Amino acid sequence: MTILIVIYILVFVIFALVAYAVLQIKLFGMNIKDFWTFIEANQMLDKLYKFANQYENMSPQEQVIYLTEAEKIFKAFDKVPSELWEEEYDKYRKVLSKYQDIRMIRWDKNAKKESEV
Repeated sequence: MTILIVIYILVFVIFALVAYAVLQIKLFGMNIKDFWTFIEANQMLDKLYKFANQYENMSPQEQVIYLTEAEKIFKAFDKVPSELWEEEYDKYRKVLSKYQDIRMIRWDKNAKKESEV
C-alpha cells in the first residue's frame, strides 16, 4: 500500500514538472515544437562547430551538407528568444562565419563558370 502511494506521488510530481516546463515555454511566447526544434538544433550546432574548426577545405558535397544543416540551425534559433542561447553565441557566430565563407566560395565559383560560358 505504501509503495503504491509513493508511486502515485512520484507520477504526480513528474506531471507537475512537465506542466511547469510547458508553462514556462509558453510564457516565453514559444511553441513546444519550436522549443524542441531548438534543442535538436543546439545539438547540431555543436557538431557543426567542431566540423567548422576541423575542416578548412571541404569537398563540394560536404559544403552542401554543411550549408543545409546550418540553415536548419539558423531557422530554429530565430524562433527562440536570444536569452536562451546567449551561452552558445560564440559557436553560432563561428558556424555563421563558416557558412558565409562557403556561400562566398560557391558564389565565386558559379560566377566564374557563368562568365566562361
